[in-house]
Amino acid sequence: MTTALALRNQDQILAGPVGSLDAYIQAVGGVPVLSKADEQELAMRFREHEDLDAARELVMAHLRFVVHIAKGYTGYGLPLGDLIQEGNVGLMKAVKRFDPAYDVRLVSFAVHWIRAEIHEFVLRNWRIVKVATTKAQRKLFFNLRKKKKTLAWLNHAETQAVAEDLGVSPKEVTEMEKRLHARDAIFDPAPDADDERAFTPAAYLPSPNSDPAKLVETKDFNDDASNRMAAAVRTLDDRSRHIIESRWLTEKKMTLHQLADEYGISAERVRQVEANAIKKLRTAMAL
Repeated sequence: MTTALALRNQDQILAGPVGSLDAYIQAVGGVPVLSKADEQELAMRFREHEDLDAARELVMAHLRFVVHIAKGYTGYGLPLGDLIQEGNVGLMKAVKRFDPAYDVRLVSFAVHWIRAEIHEFVLRNWRIVKVATTKAQRKLFFNLRKKKKTLAWLNHAETQAVAEDLGVSPKEVTEMEKRLHARDAIFDPAPDADDERAFTPAAYLPSPNSDPAKLVETKDFNDDASNRMAAAVRTLDDRSRHIIESRWLTEKKMTLHQLADEYGISAERVRQVEANAIKKLRTAMAL
């Protein structure tokens, strides 16, 4: 189970400063991922005994996955913090409905609830201009549609007449008319759209086959491997390190003969130095 230190870290996350999104993302990334056995135990405690502490641990351990999923929807122009917040709502709904008896990981079950909440938020907020958000605007919206006899824009006299008839200012009539003529962005691109410049919501939906748990795990593994490789390379002597970097770690790689000319040794000797360096790196990486 999570240690006392991990629980204190979770408390610090909840008590963190509001609006510090980078700090939040860094903090949730530091919460340990639960093993399957721990996850099953917590889920059983919550389901059978309504243990809210168990539910809290399940939520906290999966906040990193919500962040990962939410980042896939930033192309809509909506704040990442809001997307994460909506995704967290979906995560809590998933924890409430999760049944450990099905023997599946919570993240595989929760991803659908997280995406559902984010999708709903995106659909509610995708329209660039809201048509009517207040009771007065909604009244003006419906009445103005009835007053307009054509699809053409109202001229000055018509605007004045409509404003007087509805008891509003001409400016409010003009503003609502702009909203009436606004159009939502299409979800899918037109058949003749330029793929390079087309901007549509469909282009920013994440792959339905992506597993956030695997994606995060792969990223963490690659980051760790890169750090360990960099540390291992630093343990080599200068000549060995230069040969490895010149042969493997640059875009314009040098040949054995080029390095032989540089060091005044044979190409075979360069190959031997390279082989010994690679052997040392493998040993360091295996530790």
